[in-house]
Amino acid sequence: MTTTTSESTLTGARRFGVLIALCLAVLVLGLDTTVLNVALPTLAKDLDASTSQLQWMANSYNLVLAALLLPAGLLGDRFGRRKIIAIALTLFGLASLACALSNSAGQLIAARAFLGIGAAMIVPVALSLITVLFRTEEERKKAIGFFVVANSIGMPLGPIVGGLLLDHAGWQWIFVINIPIAFLAALAVTLLVPESRSANRPAIDCLGIVLSSAGLAALVYGVTKAGESSWTDGVTITFLALAVVLITCFLLWQRRNSEPLIELRLFRERVFTGGAVLLTVSVFAIFGLLFTMPQYFQGINGSDALHTGLKLLPFIGGMTVGAKLAEPVESKIGTRLVVMTGFVVMAAGFVLGAFTDLGTGYGYTAIWFVVVGFGLGCSMPQAMNAALGVLDPERAGTGSGLLQAFRQVGGTVGVAVLGTVLNSVYRHHVDTTGLPAQVADAAERSLAGGLAVAAKTNAPALAADVRDAFLTSLNTTMWVSGGIAVAGAVLAATLMPKRAAKASPDALTGVERDA
Repeated sequence: MTTTTSESTLTGARRFGVLIALCLAVLVLGLDTTVLNVALPTLAKDLDASTSQLQWMANSYNLVLAALLLPAGLLGDRFGRRKIIAIALTLFGLASLACALSNSAGQLIAARAFLGIGAAMIVPVALSLITVLFRTEEERKKAIGFFVVANSIGMPLGPIVGGLLLDHAGWQWIFVINIPIAFLAALAVTLLVPESRSANRPAIDCLGIVLSSAGLAALVYGVTKAGESSWTDGVTITFLALAVVLITCFLLWQRRNSEPLIELRLFRERVFTGGAVLLTVSVFAIFGLLFTMPQYFQGINGSDALHTGLKLLPFIGGMTVGAKLAEPVESKIGTRLVVMTGFVVMAAGFVLGAFTDLGTGYGYTAIWFVVVGFGLGCSMPQAMNAALGVLDPERAGTGSGLLQAFRQVGGTVGVAVLGTVLNSVYRHHVDTTGLPAQVADAAERSLAGGLAVAAKTNAPALAADVRDAFLTSLNTTMWVSGGIAVAGAVLAATLMPKRAAKASPDALTGVERDA
């Protein structure tokens, strides 16, 4: 039976239930992105994992997630969004169980890749459900605001949750906690979410899926390798070149194919392109905080993983308040000014962070965390809402998947680029004169490595120099992040509409619902 999704389909209470279910799902994904980081030393010991294996525990998940985002959105459009997201959540729960039961590094790497499959299916389909089910501009803005906050707070919450579980239970529990949340979210989605799919079932573009998946995987691997070694490394250059070739072939094929995986005409919509670019820029910039400050708290201040996570809470608070206040303000001054203001506020926060030194108290740090978080909360949900507002519900899943692919690539490139800035400035300023080559190399590799060498050689002068070098690199990284945020403000002025388009009920016809 083919009908439109009517207002009677979702009561107020049911809308709230749908939103809670979707937010629970993406919160789990955010947690899983960072919770592994605090467990790596334990995993190295318990599973006898090498450094390379530890890296692949994270990279296998990220690679699969990036590679499958676009085809996952298509699955929801074609086979039904409720069905696909319920399957994805169940898959995520089972993959989490497989991670928890792993007894070797190889098994955990494979299970993490399995986890990436479920994650790739959840995010774009959840976004497309919001686009289709929350029909008015006001409803959609509120839903997207909650969604973005849920999707973002999981990352800084990861170290808190991971620290608690590692202190009081085994590393397996960082995966076990996913299981009940994933299955409860799957149950809630099944019971509360009405089925919806594109009335004109999109064809499965097999060649497009292969080219896009391989291209995104090569891009993510290339920039990850650049962050680990250098941008001139042979493997880095090879994979980045391969990514350019594959993505170019994919775009050429999309122009020729009568039923493409993505609608390239979406990029003719300045608002959609602007939303995608600004989403990438905001995630890129924010990793300046999420990547460097945990190292500062642990290496400079001596905090453990749990307290490091707790110290990130002001960032979450600022983001939540920003997302809440931006909505009524946007109705008065417009989308463009709100998004621009958000990026300017982010830039101001990073500038404050650039003056961090050894004597900086946590009160100062908490203030600029709140400022950066507030700016992100003002800018990201509004930019995403503007991009989603121009999506044709017939291809809501693939469009949402495209936005999330930009977001994923922005985060990955952000870690690689900002990590390169941090490491290169640190290496340039740390003084290892007189140390044997192998020891000097270990000291120049990272803050943790430098402090470990200083402790082993009983060299307090080296430890002080290592801290000073790291602070110089941290300050430089914050200036770069501030510059990226300023670029975001300029792009918002150019690409964002004065006011985001409203979602007309007529634009949401053609949605199939189960009889």
